[in-house]
Amino acid sequence: MRLAWCYCGDQVKLWRESAGVSREELCKATGYQYEYVKSMENGRRKPTLRLLQVADELCDAKGKLLAAHSYLKPEPFPARSQEYMQEEAEAIAVHSYQPVLIPGLLQTEEYARTLISESCPPLDDETVEERVNARLRRQDALRARPSVMFGFIMYEAALRTMVGGPQCMGRQLHHVLEAAALRNVSVQVLPMGRCSGLALSGSVVLLESPDHEHYAFAEGQTTSALYADPNKVSELTQRHGMIRMHALSVEESAEFISKVAEEL
Repeated sequence: MRLAWCYCGDQVKLWRESAGVSREELCKATGYQYEYVKSMENGRRKPTLRLLQVADELCDAKGKLLAAHSYLKPEPFPARSQEYMQEEAEAIAVHSYQPVLIPGLLQTEEYARTLISESCPPLDDETVEERVNARLRRQDALRARPSVMFGFIMYEAALRTMVGGPQCMGRQLHHVLEAAALRNVSVQVLPMGRCSGLALSGSVVLLESPDHEHYAFAEGQTTSALYADPNKVSELTQRHGMIRMHALSVEESAEFISKVAEEL
């Protein structure tokens, strides 16, 4: 996928220079910052649909640049989590369902470190540290991007796994309640016994990009997949919607989480 970014970005640059359009002019036309456009032209970021549309028009490419867009979408087959992280970092809406774990965006450092350090095969200390820090940096988006909607649904089992022991779990649940108080964050609980067929089928995350493209991410123990195919995204969106219909309301969920925390 990175090769596709590099090739497409290079084509934008070549067409722009051939047409006598400066990078500054392209930035002004797209509304993007100079470094953002530069990173897309250099293949460090995925060229956005808007960049391709504007560049195609400015350079009179007659659809040749815009045609590259379909090749920049993640393949509807298993993909590495890095692709998901890239989309999550730029998404304008994130809706997550997790059956047995607290979502990464809501994890405390203690909880995250426990999970990551218990990986199998074991990870070296440097890798554990890097992964913990990376997970915590992702969480900055909850407060740094208040216009982005984050919706989290957790199966009751995720609240009772006792990761790190009772004290660690108690601090984790209180951390979830703090995040839930943010106006762009909603947290819901799916009680055990509800919607069991879907509740136990695995996690799913739905993303909406700034260009209003929709993706779905699903992962298992050793595999993950970021889907762009409309049929697959629709299927997982319907599954997520069914789970959400059976979940407690935001207010009921906060009371439920508080109660579980008191029982630890």
